[in-house]
Amino acid sequence: MNYIAIRVDHLSKSYRIGQPETCKTFRELIASRITFPSHLIAKGGSSARDKCNQIFWALKNVSFEVETGDVVGIIGRNGAGKSTLLKILSRITAPTEGSIDFQGRIGSLLEVGTGFHPELSGRENIYLSGSILGMKRQEIDSKFDDIVKFADIEKFLDTPAKRYSSGMYVRLAFAVAAHLDPEILIIDEVLAVGDAVFQKKCLGKMKDVSKEGRTVLFVSHNMNAIEQLCKSCIILEHGELKRYGGDVRDIIKEYIFGTEDSIRSPEWVNQGCSSDNPWFNLSRFYIGDENGNPVAMPVSSDSEIWLYIEGEILEKDPALTIGYAIYSDDGAILYWSCHTDEMEDNWIKLSKGKNVIKSKLPGRFLNEGTYRLEFIARLHCRQWIFEPGNTSPSIFLTLYGGLSESPYWLTRRPGLLAPIIKYSKVDNK
Repeated sequence: MNYIAIRVDHLSKSYRIGQPETCKTFRELIASRITFPSHLIAKGGSSARDKCNQIFWALKNVSFEVETGDVVGIIGRNGAGKSTLLKILSRITAPTEGSIDFQGRIGSLLEVGTGFHPELSGRENIYLSGSILGMKRQEIDSKFDDIVKFADIEKFLDTPAKRYSSGMYVRLAFAVAAHLDPEILIIDEVLAVGDAVFQKKCLGKMKDVSKEGRTVLFVSHNMNAIEQLCKSCIILEHGELKRYGGDVRDIIKEYIFGTEDSIRSPEWVNQGCSSDNPWFNLSRFYIGDENGNPVAMPVSSDSEIWLYIEGEILEKDPALTIGYAIYSDDGAILYWSCHTDEMEDNWIKLSKGKNVIKSKLPGRFLNEGTYRLEFIARLHCRQWIFEPGNTSPSIFLTLYGGLSESPYWLTRRPGLLAPIIKYSKVDNK
């Protein structure tokens, strides 16, 4: 018989947007008068203050139960309420409404460096962080060597943490939290800070934790990791629980592509929204033919298919990179493509103002099926403008037929890809 490890009942969390209604210090009073001058308030200008004092519900009426030993993935776009939920479960913040009930000790890793002091060494921070997480001195002593080995920071163990990279921070923080032997382990997207080798080690550790009958809550934008690790999955959307169940692949598919009733359009058009960045404003993102005419879905795999990006460069920057990411129907990323993939001499010349960019999609490369394409724009090595998996516009490509000229392969073959590859015979010498 499985017991309930976590019970969440009608959980809600609200925040006030803007300035508080009362000012407690002289400095706050002056700032308030600058923002909301008294003559405006006297003339009914208090509506500006009221607008800034709106209530935002980060979570609204969320209810679910997690059985002991379950590994639950929590997915959703930025701002969906994932981190807020984990902070409430970790008792970092209190809910506005509703209640939570859990059985056992909780170990959580929500932000890089949580529980660390920058002036203390790695060794000292292991004891500090362990104590914050509820470990006794004797327990930390017994696990100290395993923590250091897992974090792979032995060389820097007596170096002040302020000199650690973000990757070293997260390695040590995860090592402490994972070796706490908690009944419930809560992990946020912070693992994305680590390198590929360490992420693989973390996933292995979380699998070991779940095999020991302990419960794991795991937030990630990496759908492959969610599918590989989790037994069930939650979708949060605008602070509300959209779906919760054990068919992880199907839930991921719904998150990536939407429900069957949703429109999978091959075209995205900006409905008059201005850009929230000073570099690039996307106006249209669509699939068309060689002449720029939109094409209806599905299309044949051997068709001439082009991807079009129309937008305005507001401020030229040599680091601007534009392209797309493409995903299969189960959420696996197939590849990224950017206009800066070639040698620099072959890059297209982008100019300030309106630009129309097109790129030919590989013919007879993808298998039959539906694929999601996300727009990419970033300043290389500096910051995202449109980041895949978060706020990027998406369009859909549906392929059917045209896979092969062979009489043996007239229907969909196994695999995600279906390229036609040339074979030749090597003559004997």
